[in-house]
Amino acid sequence: MQLPANHLQFESEIAPDRRDPNRSADRALGRVIGCSGSRATIAANATGQGAADGCAIGRLISISLGKSRVVGLVYEMRALEPIWKETGTNAVAVEVELLGEVVDGQNGTARFDSGITSYPPIGALAHRIRSRDLELIHDLGERKSVVLGTLTQDASVAASIDIERLLSRHFAVLGTTGVGKSSAVALMLRKAIEAKPNLRILILDPHNEYAHAFPDNSARIDASTLDLPFWLFRFEEFADIVFRGRPPLEDEAEILREVIAVARSRYRTVSPQDMARDLGTSLLKRPLDLGGARRTAEAGGAAGLAAPYRLVDLFTAIDELIGLHELRYPRTTLRALRVRLETLHGDPRYGFLFAHANSMETIAPVISQIFRVPHRGRPVTVFQLAGLPSEVVNAVASSLARLSFDLAMASRGSYEILLLCEEAHRYVPQDQALGFAPTRQAIARIAKEGRKYGAYLGIVTQRPGELDPTILSQCSTVFAMRLGNERDQQIIRAAIADASASTIAFLSSIGNREAIAFGEAVATTMRMRFLEQRPEELPAMAGRMPGQVEPREPLVEELVARMRGL
Repeated sequence: MQLPANHLQFESEIAPDRRDPNRSADRALGRVIGCSGSRATIAANATGQGAADGCAIGRLISISLGKSRVVGLVYEMRALEPIWKETGTNAVAVEVELLGEVVDGQNGTARFDSGITSYPPIGALAHRIRSRDLELIHDLGERKSVVLGTLTQDASVAASIDIERLLSRHFAVLGTTGVGKSSAVALMLRKAIEAKPNLRILILDPHNEYAHAFPDNSARIDASTLDLPFWLFRFEEFADIVFRGRPPLEDEAEILREVIAVARSRYRTVSPQDMARDLGTSLLKRPLDLGGARRTAEAGGAAGLAAPYRLVDLFTAIDELIGLHELRYPRTTLRALRVRLETLHGDPRYGFLFAHANSMETIAPVISQIFRVPHRGRPVTVFQLAGLPSEVVNAVASSLARLSFDLAMASRGSYEILLLCEEAHRYVPQDQALGFAPTRQAIARIAKEGRKYGAYLGIVTQRPGELDPTILSQCSTVFAMRLGNERDQQIIRAAIADASASTIAFLSSIGNREAIAFGEAVATTMRMRFLEQRPEELPAMAGRMPGQVEPREPLVEELVARMRGL
């Protein structure tokens, strides 16, 4: 079978695509020589220089059936002869996965249907797909769409997503370091803000990089500007802070739970006169009412929000336990807990827990600061975790995820909140024994129930194999960027519902800013390239602006002070 020497083609008359007079009329690639339920093999000839651009790995081709065209994805190409001829032509087999079909209507319109109703017969002609068919395949119809980039196969065709489904059904961006994940996420968030003015976005930023991408419409919160009072944390979260991530011993946990309950009970019953006096004097005279404390703790748990209490009441309750004639706990354990709390209170790195805690009787200032209520033109909150002590990051992430859900539910649709988790495998790892259980539970609650109340989840990670598969399964739209790890690729393979493993067989070699997008926010699985952004719109690593340097080298004393949070 002898073909012309310039590109893959067969000797067959093809009806030209008259849409573009400058385009070659002949789009033929080859003919079908084998077909199964989901795949087909196309025989073609190639010159010594290789195949034409229209028949490359990862590209779509179409197989003509008269009034319909079957759409296939090229996932493998091989020569049929063991020796490649530099002159003349070489027989080539092109393996394609059948994705769906374009059907021409009687009124001249066409539609794309996933799945195959009419399979291509042996000898059916395959050709380069038309641009208008590509547009049709990825058309979202009446759905509200935004453009994130272009198709890799044809840069003239926009890569659009349904922004409503992207957010409300949760999404994930997966890819190894350096492929452009953060830049792609910044682009998505910018488009989301434009499309949904009432959306609030809270970014858990472990590298302090996103503030640079949103200079005009974001508020940055770091260790120096954060006010997150200690009484806001639930018991498991506060215990994780107090014991620096170490599981507390049985006595330690019981003592801490008991004295917190006492402190909450006394806060509720404090008189205005006592409030005006010195706290140390007035509160030392209060008796230890454990029964009332337990009832207060139970009431607070039922309400869902932590009731305020004062640290001085905590110390007083411990002192009273130490002074009992009939000791219920070892004095050494009680004194050790008191020392822990005093050390925590005196450490400047934990100032955000205690500095204004006693002047805040409600969580309203916290909600206003973190969730931008009202947003005043800055609906994005970049929560910079890199400056916080590592021992509190899990507890802080847990409390923020919990508050996100509670606020969205309480607003009854007035506020929609997107919680974006960078390096999500830190918070919800696959191994149930790792990570912090309250953080896992809070994020899982958003993933499973959040869409009903307007609480949405965005997951960003470079190691999907280390991420809890339950959380990933709740993300209905996934952008898979370059992943070299086989285990990570397997996770993506299992997640794609509308295509088989061949769809991402080339995932390890796609370029920067490229992604395989699949799920409910796209019309069909597509290989796309994200829009190129200006330098000022990109996240800056570690929060450092491009070209920004210290005016002078800091002294070692200054560096130590920064490390201590001073």
